[in-house]
Amino acid sequence: MPITPDPGTPEAVHEEEPWLSSDEVAKLWPVRKDWLPSAARRADVRVRRSGGASRGTWGAEPTFYHFHPEDVRRAAPAIAEGHVDIPSNWRTDTPDGRRTEFWGTLSARVAGTLFLAVLVCGVFLILGTVIFLLTVD
Repeated sequence: MPITPDPGTPEAVHEEEPWLSSDEVAKLWPVRKDWLPSAARRADVRVRRSGGASRGTWGAEPTFYHFHPEDVRRAAPAIAEGHVDIPSNWRTDTPDGRRTEFWGTLSARVAGTLFLAVLVCGVFLILGTVIFLLTVD
């Protein structure tokens, strides 16, 4: 005899699976993290955007993207097999994409190192000037 619920029994609440962050999607798709929202649009994946409001002179808030889990899983094989038109420099599995990632990382590290070197030189210059002025009669 089949078990059927009583007509007055409330239905179970449908729990929606949490949307995936950019970090989680980057592990599933061979696409560089910077280009995930654009690749998602090309693959018809629903995306929620939060943040990014203007702060006036101070720029903008960080923007966070969350992707619909079913859409991400549906699009993963199509993106991996190249059925979705994604430029090769957006991808992590192509020579162009790896080259772009390398040069972007290298330029950021060189710029950071130069900034720190200028900052340290400036501090030493200020300290040297103060010490010089304090020792001169």
